[in-house]
Amino acid sequence: MKKKDAFGDSRIRVPFFVPEITKEDKMAVNNTLDTLLLTDGPILKKFEKRFARFTGAKYAIGVSNATAALHLSLKALGIGRGDEVIVPDMTFVATASAILMTEAVPVLADVDETDMNISVASIQKNLTKNTKAILPVHFAGKSCKIDKIMNMAKKNRLKVIEDCAHAIGTKYKKKHVGTFGDAGCFSFYPTKNLTTIEGGMIITNSKKIADYVVKTRNHGIDKSLGQRFAKGKPWDYDVHESGYNYRLDEVRSSLGISQLKRICKMNLQRKKAAEYYTKKLENIPGITTPRVSKGDEHVFHLYIVKISNKYKMSRDMLFEKLLNNGIRTSVHYKPLHKFTVFQRMAKKYSTLLNSEKMYERILSLPMYSSISRSEQDVVIKNILA
Repeated sequence: MKKKDAFGDSRIRVPFFVPEITKEDKMAVNNTLDTLLLTDGPILKKFEKRFARFTGAKYAIGVSNATAALHLSLKALGIGRGDEVIVPDMTFVATASAILMTEAVPVLADVDETDMNISVASIQKNLTKNTKAILPVHFAGKSCKIDKIMNMAKKNRLKVIEDCAHAIGTKYKKKHVGTFGDAGCFSFYPTKNLTTIEGGMIITNSKKIADYVVKTRNHGIDKSLGQRFAKGKPWDYDVHESGYNYRLDEVRSSLGISQLKRICKMNLQRKKAAEYYTKKLENIPGITTPRVSKGDEHVFHLYIVKISNKYKMSRDMLFEKLLNNGIRTSVHYKPLHKFTVFQRMAKKYSTLLNSEKMYERILSLPMYSSISRSEQDVVIKNILA
C-alpha cells in the first residue's frame, strides 16, 4: 500500500513520519463510539492501569497532551512564580513553555555533544539558590544520565520531572524512564512511537501527586463524572483549587490501549530500521550516526545524523537535495535560546556551545515503525550520491 505524504505533496516518495493505525485500532475506536460515556470513564481507567503496569509506576494519569502533563506535574510539585527550573536548550518548545505556564523561570542548560541529552556538567553550572527542579528530556528515545541527575537533585533537594515524550519503552539500567524522578510525562502525538492522535500521560509513585493531577485535570472537581451520576446529585461536588480542562477521553484511550498491545513490536521495528541506517551510513566521511553503547536502551523516536564539513555538502544543502528527490527530513530542534519568547523570559548560561553547534549539523531522517527497506534505500542512495 502506497504511503501518502501527510502534507499532500505528490512528489514525496519517503515521508518523514507515518502513524501506524491498524484495523484493530480502528475497531477499538469504533466500538468506543458505540458507548454512552465518551469521557472520564472506564476505558481511560483501563488505559491508565495498563500504562502503569507497562512502565512499572504505581500511578498513571491520562491527560490531553504532554504539555498538560508537564504543566500539571510542575503544579503538583509546587513550582511557581520566581522558581527556576533547569531544562535542556535543545528540546521542543513545550518543555520550557510548561514552566512559563506556572510563572516559573526556565533555565537553559547545554547538551552533550554525543547524544544531545542534557549535560550534567551544565546542570551543575546552572544551580542557584532559586533552583527548585530539573526537567531533563530523554532525547530522541535514548535515556539521559538520569542516575547522575537524581544524585544531584537529592544532594540539592530538588524535584525532578522527566520529559519522556520521545521515550515510551526506553529503560535505563532495566528501569523504565519516568520512574526515577517525582513524575514522568509522555506524549502520544501522531509522530510518537505510540499515538492517541493527541494525548499524554503522567506516571508517578506518589499518591499525593496522582491525586492532585486527577482532580486538577478536570477543573479541580473532586468527583469523576461516573461518581457524580452513580449516586447522589450529579451537580453535588466541590472545587478546592482551580483546575484545567486537561482530560483524556474514552475514544483516544481506546486507541492507546490498542497501540500499547504492540508497542514492543513497533519499537523493535524502529530499532531494526535504525540498525540498517547505521550499517549503511556509518562509514561515510562527514556523517556521524547515533551511538548506541552496550546496555543502552534507545527506541529511536528519531534517527538523527550529524553532518560535518568532511561531508560533500552542508546540512541545509543535503536537506534541500533530499526534499527535491522526494524525501522529507527535519531538524530536532531549533535551540530554545533562539526563540524570542525564551530570550525574554528564560535564564540561560553564557555558553550553550554544543546546542549551538549541533543545530547547524543535525538532520532527522525518515523514521517510523512501518518504514520499508526499499524506502530506507532511497534515503541512503541519495545521501551517498
